[in-house]
Amino acid sequence: MLNRFADDGHPPVTPDRLAALADRVGVARGAIEAHVIGQRAVVDLALITLLAGGHALLVGLPGLAKTRLVKTLGAVMGLDTRRVQFTPDLMPSDILGAEVLETAADGSRSFRFLPGPVFGQLLMADEINRASPRTQSALLEAMQEHQVTVAGHRHHLPVPYHVLATQNPIEQEGTYPLPEAQLDRFLFEIRIGYPSLAAEREILLATTGGDDPLPAAVLGPDDLVEAQRLVRQLPAPEGVVAAILRVVRATRPDAGATDLAWGAGPRAAQALLLGARARAFLEGRTVPLIEDVAALLTPALAHRMALSYTARADGLGIDDVIARVAPLLEA
Repeated sequence: MLNRFADDGHPPVTPDRLAALADRVGVARGAIEAHVIGQRAVVDLALITLLAGGHALLVGLPGLAKTRLVKTLGAVMGLDTRRVQFTPDLMPSDILGAEVLETAADGSRSFRFLPGPVFGQLLMADEINRASPRTQSALLEAMQEHQVTVAGHRHHLPVPYHVLATQNPIEQEGTYPLPEAQLDRFLFEIRIGYPSLAAEREILLATTGGDDPLPAAVLGPDDLVEAQRLVRQLPAPEGVVAAILRVVRATRPDAGATDLAWGAGPRAAQALLLGARARAFLEGRTVPLIEDVAALLTPALAHRMALSYTARADGLGIDDVIARVAPLLEA
């Protein structure tokens, strides 16, 4: 059952509206999957990220449809989509915008703010780890506060606002690893792998023929905002909340996780609960289950923890740590 009163001051969404909106999101899901072939799990995680109101880091080898995914998401969800190719010489003003001095017809001068590409509803930050730390940090305020400050003036970003950043895991020369504070701003890390043989054959035939236009919009920005509000109204069973806390707290060194230099913080728990609610909505349910949390453990935790030197020397990986704490969900 939905909450009778919403915490954000808006009236609660009725069950009929819930069903109608869930059906439209299901249509959008199908349209995206038809265009991003063989990556259903990735499409679902990207949709869950948007429904939860967060940002995602897309990690995958070149040519695995990261750019195609973002463009398709923007088209189907009806969002104003922008793309920035991150390079070592990219400056913060190239992303945020800048104030320019203009001279009017009467000779008077004044500054006018020219907004940068960050002022889209869906920003693709392509190869974000190629930019300098100074430029990377320019996105921190935008991602967390949904505003930017230029020359002492605050400028609010559009609603909804999402960043999908890509990162190439194999090209490390000339890259700047993302700082932990910025990694923590990403709701999920979405790993993109190779497609199956059947999917790759379908991709080959679908993309080497005639035109390959983007699909039509199925939803609009207002629909997405309403869905995000609805997701936050879904009830959180006490058992799900307790399971999330058990797993997140078990990743911390002071709780006995000696193979980690540091573990997941409170944002990891927030990501798991919001993500579980969004996944339940995507699957047509009104209550998140333990299985929703289990499906999101790696995307929510992998980028929020760091192995100790001893663990790295022993050949352990972050996935090994997650596998070790996963059974605590059912404790």
